[in-house]
Amino acid sequence: MSPAIAAKEGGRQRRAGSHHHCLDVRSEAPPALALCGDGLPGGEAEALLPAEAGLRGSRGCRAELGSILLLLVLYVLQGIPLGLAGSVPLILQSKSASYTDQAFFSFVFWPFSLKLLWAPLVDAVYLRGFGRRKSWLVPTQYVLGLFMIYMSTQVDMLLGDGEGRGPDVVALTVTFFLFEFLAATQDIAVDGWALTMLSRENVGYASTCNSVGQTAGYFLGNVLFLALESASFCNKYLRFQPQPQGIVTLSDFLFFWGAVFLITTTLVALLKKENKELTPTKEETKGITDTYRLLFSIIKMPAVLTFCLLILTAKVGFSAADAVTGLKLVEEGVPKEHLALLAVPMVPLQIILPLIISKYTAGPQPLNTFYKAMPFRLLLGLEFAFLVWWTPKVKHEGGFPVYYYVVVLLSYALHQITLYSMYVAIMAFNAKVSDPLIGGTYMTLLNTVSNLGGNWPSTVALWLVDPLTVKECAGAREQTCGTTGAAELCTKAGGSCVTTLDGYYVESVICVILGFGWWFLLGPKFKKLQDEGQTSWKCKRTN
Repeated sequence: MSPAIAAKEGGRQRRAGSHHHCLDVRSEAPPALALCGDGLPGGEAEALLPAEAGLRGSRGCRAELGSILLLLVLYVLQGIPLGLAGSVPLILQSKSASYTDQAFFSFVFWPFSLKLLWAPLVDAVYLRGFGRRKSWLVPTQYVLGLFMIYMSTQVDMLLGDGEGRGPDVVALTVTFFLFEFLAATQDIAVDGWALTMLSRENVGYASTCNSVGQTAGYFLGNVLFLALESASFCNKYLRFQPQPQGIVTLSDFLFFWGAVFLITTTLVALLKKENKELTPTKEETKGITDTYRLLFSIIKMPAVLTFCLLILTAKVGFSAADAVTGLKLVEEGVPKEHLALLAVPMVPLQIILPLIISKYTAGPQPLNTFYKAMPFRLLLGLEFAFLVWWTPKVKHEGGFPVYYYVVVLLSYALHQITLYSMYVAIMAFNAKVSDPLIGGTYMTLLNTVSNLGGNWPSTVALWLVDPLTVKECAGAREQTCGTTGAAELCTKAGGSCVTTLDGYYVESVICVILGFGWWFLLGPKFKKLQDEGQTSWKCKRTN
């Protein structure tokens, strides 16, 4: 529903060239050449399992507790810039930023969906003496820490002083785009290190550290920050004497976590060593151009190309509901910290849902679940529009009644059920069709395209709100409010701009119509991809 509480569908991507088998302990060597069209016998995949996996003896979880805790800390740090980036749109909305500005800022969320473009470089280029993963992890986190500390001195100015100078959205977008780019690069390095830091029998804990750590980091950088930054929340729940500001500011938060990044990175650089016996050979890390050639050859396959075109358009119908609704609620007076806190009771649901839904997507036709959930999610878009329309009607001097938040929470829960049904179905399908010989690269490519299918409609949806909105100048004759300059002239003439048609409602209806159009016309074709033979999805690999 908003950058703070709407789940990011597959926001994190596994890097190119990494195995998805839970027992593998190294990244896959980039193939020399891939000719797509014919698959290899499944038995040949066994020959690709790393021989080094058996070099280390069996080790219990307690023996590697330090490494597990380190991974957890690294993933928590990774979630901090993600959470902060998710909180900025709500802060901008509270400062009356335009939806065009919000659309521009939404590009901040693209790096995690595009990291496939530079992941092969992170996997292949490194300083052998320092360590394959530390060569990227240490400098990336140092830059993040220093950048955070520097931005702590600038961010208040970028957000505007509240005395006529508004937020500098361009500078904020560039700043947080770099934050997300660095966090995505750190993610590639940590994902790769996790496979070699832990022994074969314990490598499964890496995914647990990933999900728990990043969720905790996002919570700290988003929900906790928005609560502590809010003067009204702190005065009501955490203080005896009211103060005009919250307990922390964005500047304080950036400085603190910048210092944590620097200290943690220094300790990792000095104290943590990479496993020498699992250092890849020269042959395993060369072939960057071959990896990119492989990605291009996969996309050219007819079945994959059809999937990419369909999934890039499948989420257009949800864009208004997912990208704009939360911001509209803030615009209507819902405190941004309350909106962020709605994510807390959703955590158990988000843990349980994939377990339940996976029972229906584990079979040969996982896209059936995607197809069945889609109309319900589209209808929820109309329900969200009604919720926004209803919001100012129940607002009173003390805020909003409890039953209003119950309705919002139930709406969000229903949204999560449909969202996860579609997300788990797509992930199951991607895993089902990915060629096991190049599973990491293949599945990362499919997941990247799936993420882009959600990113670009959200950006477009935010950008279209202002052009679709109709405003009139009330109280001043012969004045209009069609542009920013015209609105200023209206105000100078003693009038005020009044919204007669909110573009959000127009957009919500258009998105739902387009969504049902896709469901009726292209949905059956999307489901038929499940009937394609395995040879339609597999690549023939030659040396």
